[in-house]
Amino acid sequence: MFRRCPKFRFAAGLLASIVAAGALFAVTPASAQQPAFPNKPVRLVVPFPPGGATDIIGRMVAQKMSEVWGQAVVVENKPGAGTVIGTQFVARAPADGYTLGVVITAHVINPSLRAELPYDTLKDFAGVTQLAQAHLALMAHPSFAANTVAELITLAKQNPGKFSYATPGSGTAMHLGIEMLKTLTGVDLVHVPYKGGAPALQDVLGGNVPLFTDVLYASAPQVKAGKLKVLALMSPSRPASSPEYPVLAETVPGVSAVSLIGIVAPAGTPRELVQKISADIAAALKSSELTKKMAEMGMEPVGSTPEQYDALLRAEIAKWAKVVKDSGAKAD
Repeated sequence: MFRRCPKFRFAAGLLASIVAAGALFAVTPASAQQPAFPNKPVRLVVPFPPGGATDIIGRMVAQKMSEVWGQAVVVENKPGAGTVIGTQFVARAPADGYTLGVVITAHVINPSLRAELPYDTLKDFAGVTQLAQAHLALMAHPSFAANTVAELITLAKQNPGKFSYATPGSGTAMHLGIEMLKTLTGVDLVHVPYKGGAPALQDVLGGNVPLFTDVLYASAPQVKAGKLKVLALMSPSRPASSPEYPVLAETVPGVSAVSLIGIVAPAGTPRELVQKISADIAAALKSSELTKKMAEMGMEPVGSTPEQYDALLRAEIAKWAKVVKDSGAKAD
């Protein structure tokens, strides 16, 4: 009798519908509930001022990814403290993929060079991809007496502490590359760090600082115009893109440094989202248009996986820790 009650049959049917609906939602893939990425502008933080080498590549990649994603990728320049200010901003950003950071070799040098970083380089970031490798150059104002590395060493030993070299900032590969040179030769050169390559370049062109280290492509126009002269590249061997320039290791074996440029995201960014961003950027780097632009600037595009990039970052941290210890380099 009780089962035949109309009210009971209605309640039972309603309960069954709710249970069925709950089961449907329970088996619906999480991805089906998430909006496509990106569905709003993406912020790309560059830890240097506009106009420098890192800024140039950041804007190139941002423009290309804006085309690929159909959403604006906006470059935000946050310079200072040897890239720490901009990188800290990324570490504290929401882990949703909408804030990414460009990092260079300073990112893996800072853990050993700076005792109190406001973030943990290994724990607070997820590596996305290595964008490229760039060749560094030791350059000088045309009026500087030395034209080769050997002549520079002789001149510096005759005048200890007299000559200074400008870099885009403390803790960069440019800074530590020259510190390697100083350690192995015993020369005394004074480091003058700037907040980016552009202001450093201006002071060298103005004759305020005689020596300058930066990525070669950023200063290529000044080199071609005769406003700067290249003493040597810091690469382990002469790159195919610039075989006309000697490398430091030809005069001082063991000295080498390159600029590794990549992208990181805040730790906790969903792994599938990191993989997507990495794959999209890697595919863009392999496009003929972007590859051609990079080659013209003396850069070698990479486009590694997140796993490959994370492994590289760990290896580089260990490498530069030894250089900092041996040289006694300090953050200026």
